[in-house]
Amino acid sequence: MLRRLPSPPKPHQVLAIIISPTRELSSQIYNVAQPFFATLKGVSSILLVGGLDIQVELKKVEEEGANILVGTPGKLFDIMERLDTLEYKHLEILILDEADRLLDMGFQKQVTSIISKLPKLRRTGLFSATQTEAVEELAKAGLRNPVRVQVKTEAKDAARQDLGPSKTPLGLRLEYMICEPAKKSSQLVDFLVQNTGKKIMVYFATCACVDYWSVVLPMLNLLKGSPVIAYHGKMKQGPREKALASFSALSSGILVCTDVAARGLDIPHVDLIVQYDPPQDPNVFVHRAGRTARYDQEGDAIVFLLPTEDAYVEFLKLRGVPLVERECSPDIVDIVPQIRAAALEDRNIMEKGLRAFVSFVRSYKEHHCSFIFRWKGLEVGKLAMEYGLLQIPSMPEVKHNNLSLKGFFPLGNIDFSQIKFKDKTREKQRQKALKRKAEELANEPPVPEKRVPRERPDKPKRKQTGKQRQTIQTKEDMDELTNEYRLLKKLKRGVIDEDEYEKLTGFGGSDGEGSDGDAAGKGKGKERRSKEQKKLKQRGGKTGGRRFEVKSKLKSKRR
Repeated sequence: MLRRLPSPPKPHQVLAIIISPTRELSSQIYNVAQPFFATLKGVSSILLVGGLDIQVELKKVEEEGANILVGTPGKLFDIMERLDTLEYKHLEILILDEADRLLDMGFQKQVTSIISKLPKLRRTGLFSATQTEAVEELAKAGLRNPVRVQVKTEAKDAARQDLGPSKTPLGLRLEYMICEPAKKSSQLVDFLVQNTGKKIMVYFATCACVDYWSVVLPMLNLLKGSPVIAYHGKMKQGPREKALASFSALSSGILVCTDVAARGLDIPHVDLIVQYDPPQDPNVFVHRAGRTARYDQEGDAIVFLLPTEDAYVEFLKLRGVPLVERECSPDIVDIVPQIRAAALEDRNIMEKGLRAFVSFVRSYKEHHCSFIFRWKGLEVGKLAMEYGLLQIPSMPEVKHNNLSLKGFFPLGNIDFSQIKFKDKTREKQRQKALKRKAEELANEPPVPEKRVPRERPDKPKRKQTGKQRQTIQTKEDMDELTNEYRLLKKLKRGVIDEDEYEKLTGFGGSDGEGSDGDAAGKGKGKERRSKEQKKLKQRGGKTGGRRFEVKSKLKSKRR
């Protein structure tokens, strides 16, 4: 379409925008598209992603211009808000790659703002391996005459056909393994050892988990010599790019990562995907598995599940992702003692383990499939053992919800404050901080003890004045009259009969009297009631007058 333009565009005329959710994916798209962009005479392109100096980018765009923008929504939104020099009225093409992720990651506001600046007459493409309701809504609202293009695979072998229809490539073999909580990490290491020499990606729930396991796995005797690289969204741009480039260049090794590496990334020759923690969003499961078996190649993917999570298998099957069970290895080496020994020698491992465990429990609470992943059913004690922790961290989720602590075996009497960092610089800083804290506590003024108030002898109560006694008496009389007036109205309406009225007002005779006494009591009751009614009428003159005034005011307001 751009090649068919009658004349080359002006430097600041934007003809196409390609948006994707991550820096890495935008960079990949830009690099792959460069040979195509080069065939367009007089058309310039620019990559706009986070992690770079915004002022430098603004200056470059302002001076040189750009006809094709490739980038992340945050940076594109920022550039479009700050620069008035770019023109969008000639825009031909808008592409949203991983469209469902763009809307899920909280970019909806930026994406909507970008679209609002573009002409309505354009070509728009929404690309993703999974489609969500948000994408469908966007398609309805933002596209004219949309056409849905869907690619499916058909199973050729009988074994695959038995599993039902699949949304995954034919060369991808999907498995699951159900592990006991305390043995999950040992099963992972055993599985990695069985697949030594392969290029493997291992997915964890959080950045803290990646930080922890990327330190723990290489120091284990069974995995010594295997390159283990960490990759997650909280890393700075430089180390992130370096980690991805290093793993891409390897023929075999392990990339320990989060869902930032789940979508779109084309890492060459990945043999195996391990989902140690199932993703919070079930849509991400397909994207994770899709890092292998690309371009008609073969690949394997496996997910580790707890016994309480077995319903996830049926859930995925209903979504067109059938799995085959893989049995746990019966004879595995228990790696927990080795992790604990390392944590006792290095405070860094101990602290990373605690942070990872807390972040895992909190991420578990956020699962979209909460009916399967029930965080209140977590066996915290066994999972803490699986992480090789020396102690269960103090966290409100455990304290206030009575989560199971069974299966955790604490070590003997250990003073955790005495565990040192192996890194001498960090240990020196820690000792300085401890010393400073001790000095601050020593210099703090002593907290004064709270004085207990003396018990004073009870003072004799002052006699009430005549006015006070009159006020109290008047209040009591008014309460009594109000109550009697209310009961009298009930009597007139027929809600209560005379006997009930006499009981409630005390006008009748006492319960111990005979029939003569009852008759006498009733007579006295009638006599007393007539006197009270006269009193009520006399007192009610004022209250009735007030009631009439209020009613008349209300009527006038309504009018």
